[in-house]
Amino acid sequence: MLILGIDPGTATTGFGLIEFSQKSLAVVDFGLIETDKNGEPGQRLESIYREVTNLLEKFSPDIMAVERLFFANNAKTAMSVGQAQGVMIFAAARCKIDVVEYAPGTIKKIIAGDGRADKKMIQKALRQILGPRIKSKKKAKTHFDNAADALAVALCHAIKVKGGE
Repeated sequence: MLILGIDPGTATTGFGLIEFSQKSLAVVDFGLIETDKNGEPGQRLESIYREVTNLLEKFSPDIMAVERLFFANNAKTAMSVGQAQGVMIFAAARCKIDVVEYAPGTIKKIIAGDGRADKKMIQKALRQILGPRIKSKKKAKTHFDNAADALAVALCHAIKVKGGE
């Protein structure tokens, strides 16, 4: 099963693809979809839609797993990320790919064993499960954070499917 994990955002969306079977687990690709922070909102959403569609068409995943939005304080950010998530889900629907969503606490609990795990704990757990080659393609810290979160979403789904939570 090929799983596309998505960590939604408007400026930076992380993606991670993993190939999963009952006997093996491998990272296929991971990276970022980035938009100009100062860009027109409609153009940014169009860019996100186009990039997600490109990933879906290039890799033909069996399912897309998305981190469910959780924002306690900033309604403006929640709205814009929700719009971005909407175009991602629409892209999957257009490509006839099912979508599942996982809450951040669920992902953290399944990957790191702690529903309140921080980003470093998640990345450490990912390296233990997926191997030490999982590291930033760029030197910017936030870039790998988003890609790592996307890999965690994909891995969360793989573990749920396997029944090993």
